[in-house]
Amino acid sequence: MSTRVSRKGRKAFFLTPRARLYSIALSSGEAEERVLLTPPQGQVGWDTMIAVLHIHNGDSTAGTARQANIPGEHLAWREALVCGPAPGHLSEAEFIDVRAKHLADAYGVAIDACKSGLQRQHDALMHHPDHDEVVLWFEHELFCQIQLAYLLDWFSRSDLGRTTLSLVSISAFAGINDFRGLGQLNGEQLASLFPARTTVTSRQLELGSRAWQAYTSTEPTRIESLLTSDTSALPFLKSALSKHLQRFPSVRNGLGRIGNVCLKLIEDGQGEFKSLFPAFGRREPLYGFGDAQVFMELKRLANAPSPQLVMNDNDADAMDARQLLETSFELTGEGRAVINGGADFVRLNGIDTWLGGVHLHGDDAKWRWDDEAETLTKS
Repeated sequence: MSTRVSRKGRKAFFLTPRARLYSIALSSGEAEERVLLTPPQGQVGWDTMIAVLHIHNGDSTAGTARQANIPGEHLAWREALVCGPAPGHLSEAEFIDVRAKHLADAYGVAIDACKSGLQRQHDALMHHPDHDEVVLWFEHELFCQIQLAYLLDWFSRSDLGRTTLSLVSISAFAGINDFRGLGQLNGEQLASLFPARTTVTSRQLELGSRAWQAYTSTEPTRIESLLTSDTSALPFLKSALSKHLQRFPSVRNGLGRIGNVCLKLIEDGQGEFKSLFPAFGRREPLYGFGDAQVFMELKRLANAPSPQLVMNDNDADAMDARQLLETSFELTGEGRAVINGGADFVRLNGIDTWLGGVHLHGDDAKWRWDDEAETLTKS
């Protein structure tokens, strides 16, 4: 793993060199492997000689799983559906095109490489009938819960046939006081979760599909409606999607939760990114953001027409470990006014951003988040 500032080894999609971003992480020579395994909890009549595909939340976990000799093929799901456009009602090909353009623009990767990498991931999904079991490894925070919702929606619309779909999803691990994600675990710890995996139920497939459809809708109130229903089938979904809603511009100052927290941390003296990013992770662990996502939010605030921040290096690259470690930020006068509620970021700068399927653009935000009422409001 890179030595750059990271989130306990998580989200290696954004913590590895660009050349590795979109190479599918399937172990070589394993496609025909059949291994003796214990059945997932809740599964009966299960043949113990099976072929397994593991879909992991990032390269770090996938790599640890291989080193731990967890049997089967290991696919690192390299996406960041929590960021950028995720509009619903597109064909799979259209969706891949939209996501490839966003990832290329955001992370400085060639669009053809993005598109081919995303397509290979989806090709791997299409070949699930080649496997007796597919195991999803995703944890509790927003980053992972959105990825999980996407995959559950995908499988809900597919004929699983003889393939068992299983899930490993945790929010804590014995002996780790500050658990952030699966990437923290060593091989022995990760392998201990495999026998405890559970069979994905029809309720989980249905709820995951509803969550993805709500997330990709142009009407974010669909998420609010979902959260008033029974979400116990996916116990981490409610807290994660609640955090997503808080990303909408605040009625108080036009910044979402992430921007507000970042400005406040800088105001409190955490201006160097090497200390700011870990402080953000401690303050807001349920977002599950990697360093690149936090850095790009800071850069957006610094490059706004009415800048909220001054960077010591305006050309710093979110994918360059050294540059991230050396970057620092200071609040501008406008930034102080916004953080204190005396000015509105959107009215100063306009807005052009995607939150799932909602495209906020223009001189004001169509949707805002009211912290006191804990609800969305429509302009």
